[in-house]
Amino acid sequence: MKLNHTFLALMAAGLCSLPPAAFAQTAKDFEDMRNELKALRAELNALKAQQAQAPAAAPAASASAWNDRIEAVELKQKDAVVLGDIPGSFRLPGSETSIRVYGYAEANMVKDFKGTAPGDHFTNLMEQPLGDARGGKTSLTAQTSRFGFETSTPTAVGTFNTKIEADFYAYCGSECNRNRLRLRHAYGEYAGWLIGQTWSTFMDTDNLPETVDFNGPPGATFRRPAQVRYTYNNPNLAKFQFALEEPTDGAKGLNFVARVDKAFDWGNVNARLLSHEQRIEGFSKRGLGFGLGAGYKITGTATLMAQYTRLDGDGDGAYLIGANYPVLDGSTVRLDRSHGLVIGLSNVFSEKMRATVSLGAVRSRQRLGDDYVNAYGGEGNHKLYQWHAGMYYLPIKNVELGSELIGGRRTTFDGQKGDMLRLNLQARYLFN
Repeated sequence: MKLNHTFLALMAAGLCSLPPAAFAQTAKDFEDMRNELKALRAELNALKAQQAQAPAAAPAASASAWNDRIEAVELKQKDAVVLGDIPGSFRLPGSETSIRVYGYAEANMVKDFKGTAPGDHFTNLMEQPLGDARGGKTSLTAQTSRFGFETSTPTAVGTFNTKIEADFYAYCGSECNRNRLRLRHAYGEYAGWLIGQTWSTFMDTDNLPETVDFNGPPGATFRRPAQVRYTYNNPNLAKFQFALEEPTDGAKGLNFVARVDKAFDWGNVNARLLSHEQRIEGFSKRGLGFGLGAGYKITGTATLMAQYTRLDGDGDGAYLIGANYPVLDGSTVRLDRSHGLVIGLSNVFSEKMRATVSLGAVRSRQRLGDDYVNAYGGEGNHKLYQWHAGMYYLPIKNVELGSELIGGRRTTFDGQKGDMLRLNLQARYLFN
């Protein structure tokens, strides 16, 4: 915890060291001060010329007053901070780097009407209690609050961008208090190259429905690995990305991702390929993944989105949320063959209200009697589906109130079922 406290203290000190006028000045304000300073200097020079021709005591006093005015404007200019090149950012005088500080404080209340899955405040359908489980718990948490900052610096071949973001939801084992600092994003981006930690290149963030629930529906990718990514964007053709990503826990070889995206006036489409290694007790196997995604603008305010993912195994449960873990069958690593689908429909009713309904589903292609199921057990997940119906209301600027009803069902290989039904209420207070 000492490192976490030190990090927070350094960030707080950095923010507090900004000039008092930070965020208050615009580029026009700064230019007006420069023009005022030039005018004052011109008037002072004219006054000095008059003194040289007809020296007197009164002009000397006036010159002193002019000097005081010039000094005041210089101090004001020195303390000024101007708007940066990215929305919500600022720049210090003499610096070309735009800096944006952002984040939000967030509180969630979750009420389970069925049984509560272990290990998390938010949805965890993969471990939903089986049978007619009732009397789920009510929980409150603010651990998903976050903060971050990003920078943008112009160069001869484009901008150099950086980003660091953290929240307080670090994993620390089942049924523990996760209230500790966790790194979400940390990367630099320049001339098409990205190096650092951020969303996986295999993840379709463009077509992932918004949910009040922090985890969202199963059936999609939700991973933030360290990676090296190269992007080639040809607006007339498509955007191509290639990445080497941090391997799954225990694996030694890097994961490889290739992706192509195409944007249209009506929406977007993408296709993704993944090669990843899974390793258990010294035995390994390489699996493949494939994904398709699309978004369609039904109207100016309504958007339909969908994504499909096919994956061979998933050791850390993040390349396909809801897929079963690989297992060791003698000296053979068995990979679950899973299919995931997520569909969502969102609509912005006004500046103060938006809503989204979504469905996520995962299905294993294994069956009782298959080698994988014999090694994994009958209680492995055969089918999962989970639906969300939520909305956000913005009563005042920078405040969002969310509510969402969530339901789902888990079905195991041997036919057992576990149902989920819960309500998630949220209050979020944003800055910048």
